[in-house]
Amino acid sequence: MLEFLKTTPSVWEYLKNCGEPVVLYGMGDGADKVLAAFEGFGIEAAGVMASDGFVRGQSFHGFTVKTRAQLERELGVFTVALCFATQLPDVMQTVKQVAAAHVTVVPSVPAFGSRLFDRAFAEEYADEINAARRLLADGQSRRVYDGVLRFYHTGRLELLDEITTDKSEAFGDILRLGDNELYVDLGAYNGDTIDEFLKYSGGSYRRVVALEPNAKNFGKLSAHCADMERVELWQLGAWNENTALTFNNKAGRNSAISEKGVQTRVARVDTVLCGAAASYIKADVEGADAETLLGMTETLKNHKPKLNFAAYHRFEDIFKMPLLIHRLNPDYKIYLRHHPYIPAWDTNLYCV
Repeated sequence: MLEFLKTTPSVWEYLKNCGEPVVLYGMGDGADKVLAAFEGFGIEAAGVMASDGFVRGQSFHGFTVKTRAQLERELGVFTVALCFATQLPDVMQTVKQVAAAHVTVVPSVPAFGSRLFDRAFAEEYADEINAARRLLADGQSRRVYDGVLRFYHTGRLELLDEITTDKSEAFGDILRLGDNELYVDLGAYNGDTIDEFLKYSGGSYRRVVALEPNAKNFGKLSAHCADMERVELWQLGAWNENTALTFNNKAGRNSAISEKGVQTRVARVDTVLCGAAASYIKADVEGADAETLLGMTETLKNHKPKLNFAAYHRFEDIFKMPLLIHRLNPDYKIYLRHHPYIPAWDTNLYCV
């Protein structure tokens, strides 16, 4: 794997040396981060493109946002740098249609933090990258691991197709939820992952404990669960100590720790459970993944619940999270799966 990273041009090197105009596809936070990285690598953008229905003459970083057809008339041949994330099948199909007409790469930028996955990053963490790979429990996990790292490095879309599996495989073959689970949902949002749990547990359970830090999301979660029995809801974020932190005030799935925002209570999962024997924990905690694990140390040691943890919020999550889980309880078997998403989001650790 590390030899591949040493000998294969990175997505940044490719974009700088491709010899074609480089067009950004998408606007928003992702494109902001990509343009900032372009500046650092000396890459010049030639335009900004959006899907036809989103083009209304708007401006982005001094570029007039245009359709693919408009840019084809102006530039002819160009390379596309995809700058947004999606799991919507129709949008992913549109991306593939663009990729069939123009070389399309994905310059990955982190959802949280500022470190880019480049040669310096890979060299700095070489030992951890190799150590985490050795912990993975099956061949598919190692294929996903290698594919995601190669995707981070090259931005090649086809690498995701090669490693993508449906969630039903992970739930059916790895987690194998029963009808008497004590389920802990960290980052419960509006209740959609409680519904996912019910789907794969057959609708039966012993107890559900759900944490959601954002007030608006928590209101939706409360309404969603109003008629459910044995469900305990907390307006809290998961962390490695019981305190208050500043969260941005974004609803949706983007509620996260921030420099500006609203004071929000956070807590250790061990504290919330008070020794209760959790049997399955799902966590999608927007960059607080390692701290969340440290806040459930006693639960992991004493009860070894099945785990479903996001491993994509920061580039280092894919190797640091397995190493931390193994340190906290070396009896875990650790699996890695990537589900349909562009870029390599919805890449999750499943531990049993």
